[in-house]
Amino acid sequence: MTDRHHLLVHGGTFAAVGDGGDISGVRNGSSPDGLFVRDARHLSRWQLTVDGAVPETLTPVTGGQTARCVLVPRGGRQEPPAYTLFREQAVAGGSFTESLRVTSNRPAPTTVRLAITADADFTDQFELRSDHRTYPKPGATRTRQVLDRGVEFTYRRGAWRSCTTVTSEPAPDAVEETGTGARRLVWAIDLEPHGTAELILRVIARPHGEKRALWVPRSPSAVRERIRAGEEEFVRGVAFPTGWPELAEACARGLSDLAALQVPATGPDGEELRVPAGGAPWFLTLLGRDALLTSLFALPYRPQPAAATLLALAAAQATETGAHAVAQPGKIVHEVRQGELAHFGQVPYGRYYGSVDATPLFLVLLGAYVEQTGDTGLARRLEPHARAAVGWMLDHGGLTSRGYLVYRADRGGLANQNWKDSPGSICSADGGRPTGPVTAAGAQGYAYDALRRTAWLARTVWGDAGYAALLQQAAGDLRDRFQRDFWMPDHGFPALALDGRGDHVDALASDAGHLLWSGLLDKEYGELVGRRLLEPDFFSGWGVRTLAAGQPAYHPLSYHRGSVWPHDNALIALGLARYGLHDEARAVARGLVDAATASGHRLPEVLAGYGRDTHPEPVPYPHACERESRSAAARLALLTAVGGA
Repeated sequence: MTDRHHLLVHGGTFAAVGDGGDISGVRNGSSPDGLFVRDARHLSRWQLTVDGAVPETLTPVTGGQTARCVLVPRGGRQEPPAYTLFREQAVAGGSFTESLRVTSNRPAPTTVRLAITADADFTDQFELRSDHRTYPKPGATRTRQVLDRGVEFTYRRGAWRSCTTVTSEPAPDAVEETGTGARRLVWAIDLEPHGTAELILRVIARPHGEKRALWVPRSPSAVRERIRAGEEEFVRGVAFPTGWPELAEACARGLSDLAALQVPATGPDGEELRVPAGGAPWFLTLLGRDALLTSLFALPYRPQPAAATLLALAAAQATETGAHAVAQPGKIVHEVRQGELAHFGQVPYGRYYGSVDATPLFLVLLGAYVEQTGDTGLARRLEPHARAAVGWMLDHGGLTSRGYLVYRADRGGLANQNWKDSPGSICSADGGRPTGPVTAAGAQGYAYDALRRTAWLARTVWGDAGYAALLQQAAGDLRDRFQRDFWMPDHGFPALALDGRGDHVDALASDAGHLLWSGLLDKEYGELVGRRLLEPDFFSGWGVRTLAAGQPAYHPLSYHRGSVWPHDNALIALGLARYGLHDEARAVARGLVDAATASGHRLPEVLAGYGRDTHPEPVPYPHACERESRSAAARLALLTAVGGA
């Protein structure tokens, strides 16, 4: 059987290990294994041998705050294992810790030779994607230095410097070269009859620019206790529905995942914050759209992520034009990366602004946060940032000149800059791609909601009635234009987008549900759209597909052209409830909750679009983030939409 990868995630650090707790550094399936911090792989090999041989996995790694497995030396029925090995691993912010206990199964004293082969290749995550790109690294060097209790791996490229330190208690008897750059830490362990010995191994990752004092855990159990305490604090005080235990379990797991997916960020005054990351393994970083939607979903239950997200995004808001990063004054950042390739400008994502919808969503969250919490102080503090965001929408975004928020493909970055940002995701029913500037439907709904909410802030918090009237008028005009220009009478449904000529991009897509969430459609159109989304070509039984089946462009294993996204469905459920379509909202919620129940109450980033009628278990999408903040918080949005009914 193919060795699976198991994710450990906490504090901006994640590790992917195999069934036996090893890291091979070889891509297996859709993602590589390793220890990752700030987009770099700080541990690319971590392989255990016992008496010179790889042990057999008796109990594979199980999920939880730590990874635990049981191993034995390979043998046969007539040769019972001489030892049993109990392995437990955990990650915290910048660290990986392992407890390795070996127990003798023999009645006489014995010696066992344990070895861990370790290496750190410091590969940037962008190099590990399946896009076959290569990135030159002139002058890069790697060094290894033996320490009293282990070994240190160092990487340098110009001023860039990263290191990984491996130490153990007790200290290894030797650190051996392997001929490959890896180092082998070796222990000769004397065991009494049926005796037990334990090794504690600690890996500390120091990415470039890390200046904080890191917590070095004494053992995986110490990490487990800290994670559990953090999760309990995150969940405390949230009232889960008693009449729907599966939804309650899904919400509790979602909050636990959110607690693990908080990553460090900085506010406008340099204050340290914790914000929701996009997801692991590929997006354990601040993504503007993802953090905003996650915070909106969690807002009625946990307002702290919303405040932190608003401050972090205000700090990263663009103040000038930068073509390389698609930056324009007032625009909210799409993605923040801290890896080597971003540092040297080999990828544009150090601070990348290729999103048409993060800016209006920033305003939506600010208004919703003040309405939910009554905290007008944050709205006053962020007033300049909010006004700059509105200015971007009206000016560079295109609301004034074109009547809509519009984006153009970025040749160095993202071709599509709405939430469906994969190539080809904005398409006609036949799969054809639009030419020229693209006007995506969902983003117009966000803009409408942003204008209305900011008008309310201007009127009630900032004391600027004139500005409020201007924004309210702009919102009303946008609503009128949209229903005139986007509605497709033959389909009774809005277009997915307009192309550069203003023609319909006519795929029937789930984005229409976002228009219900934002309130952009009038009641008659909204009810038509809501009921249409629950017809069998759209609704798989697990959720609403991103693209209705039966269209030539549909593919159940496409990222955005037929798959089922939990966060997309959460927005749809909220929109259905807004328009009074409560039975339909409950149907969407039931599908997602059932999908979560089938997967240990956890939802991945995205599911395949296969129907429940022919596939009684949800089919996974092969490249999905296993842990994703929007999916984690989507369960809370379902609770808001249906109230536990």
